Amino acid sequence: MIRVKKGLTAVSAMTLSLAVLAGCGANNDNTNDASSPSASPSASQSASAPASGEAVEFQFYFTGSQNVKDLWDTLIPMFEKENSNVKVKPVYIPSGTGAQPTYDRILAAKQAGKGSGDIDLYEDGVNYVTLGGKDDVWQTLDASAIPNLSNVDPQTMQDVTNLAIPYRSSAVVLAYNSEKVTNPPTTLDGLLDWIKANPEKFAYNDPSTGGAGSSFVSTVLYKDLPEDAIHNSDPAIMQQWDSGFNTLKDLGKYVYGKGIYPKKNQGTLDLLQNGEVDMITAWSDMVLQQQNEGLLSKNIKMQQITPGFNGGPTYLMVNKLSDKKDAVYQFLNFVLSPEAQAVIVDKMNGFPGIELSRMSQEMQDKFKGVSEGFRTFNLGDLGTEINKRWQSDVAAQ
Repeated sequence: MIRVKKGLTAVSAMTLSLAVLAGCGANNDNTNDASSPSASPSASQSASAPASGEAVEFQFYFTGSQNVKDLWDTLIPMFEKENSNVKVKPVYIPSGTGAQPTYDRILAAKQAGKGSGDIDLYEDGVNYVTLGGKDDVWQTLDASAIPNLSNVDPQTMQDVTNLAIPYRSSAVVLAYNSEKVTNPPTTLDGLLDWIKANPEKFAYNDPSTGGAGSSFVSTVLYKDLPEDAIHNSDPAIMQQWDSGFNTLKDLGKYVYGKGIYPKKNQGTLDLLQNGEVDMITAWSDMVLQQQNEGLLSKNIKMQQITPGFNGGPTYLMVNKLSDKKDAVYQFLNFVLSPEAQAVIVDKMNGFPGIELSRMSQEMQDKFKGVSEGFRTFNLGDLGTEINKRWQSDVAAQ
């Protein structure tokens, strides 16, 4: 999936749940950090620059697909052009090859008393935000050090206890053929009724092969559970999945092919584009990217439902033991500017990390109806258990 990681009315854009030290003791007074991304603060304002006037360099580790690398290859030069006193050294870890080892390096350096381990800024999903919170490796952030943090939805910051910045977002939504579906469902109950009333016109992918299908399955499983259950990783909650799995099993005869579940997120998008189905669950950023590339018809529209499918931000986390925090904050302030966020939306086809009201009217119109309402599921290892049971109770029927 193109990451996102981030339910679309949230797109957190798709888009995008995320400085200072409240209690961690920064070296300098951060209140003088740049309040505008276009400003070029003096060395004394940001990162304790060397007396020689040389730029302060910090290391930024990030992971993802090629489009993520392309994004930072664009944004970093933009930042450095306007902020000559800071140098960003990016370290790209291709998707699927290094997230855990990178985090392990941060933690090992802390435990060995070796500071940051030369990793000052790190990008990843909510699982690593949570893990790092438990291990006390992330810096608490606030607008006194990063003024543009005020552009971010306060609730999004609260969700991660101000330990990370949501710089972009995406969400799972309903994608549908607007020429065939003129009144798409707006609730989960309405969607379940629509599926039964329109046999074989809805598809979702095998949840073990892509987040769009996984989101549909999880949303059904947690339909009648307390709202906070989507943040519960206690295995005891598995006993409450029976009703949801019975619903999914019953739906089998109404979905595409009377129980055919395509592989990967792309599998269902292909069915929608080919006209074999009229509605699917899909990642908002994938829909937008493929429409921009002419691979998906413009008549394909998106709709978030209530309760929302899962989605959420990709986060930037500051290593608590970094001695380059002021320089990192200066960079993060730029990333959260409307100027940088417009580039992020253009490159990633996701929702902006800042509130849509801070963006241009054109951008607000682009994400109307899909950039709000998504929910962030944080189930820990239970996702694996869901996939196992889905295979035995639903796919194998």
